[in-house]
Amino acid sequence: MARQQRLHLDGDDFFVDLVFYNRLLQCFVLIEIKTDKLTHQDLGQLQMYVNYFDRFEKQTYENPTIGILLCADKNDAVVKISLPENNQTIMASKYQLYLPTAQQLLAEVKKKMDKLDSY
Repeated sequence: MARQQRLHLDGDDFFVDLVFYNRLLQCFVLIEIKTDKLTHQDLGQLQMYVNYFDRFEKQTYENPTIGILLCADKNDAVVKISLPENNQTIMASKYQLYLPTAQQLLAEVKKKMDKLDSY
């Protein structure tokens, strides 16, 4: 829907990196991209954007807004503590600047499958 969508809040301007609307999920999807390591401030910023869309843009028949934060690096503990325990709408993930090889992908899938088998 938009790139660098401007939100004007009581005299201050903020810009959401990417705004999508998922027709199947019937919800807005906001994506923030950070080129540095994730901070709790980044999560707070994305939470503010999600709250804005839920309160002012979302229609009553639509599902809650989803926020995705892509960052160069992250600390899982910071993500876990910064977000509410019952969080269902904010996700943070580290991105890579290159595609893994086929062997790396297969090894990762095998590792995940082995982990599932151990349960």
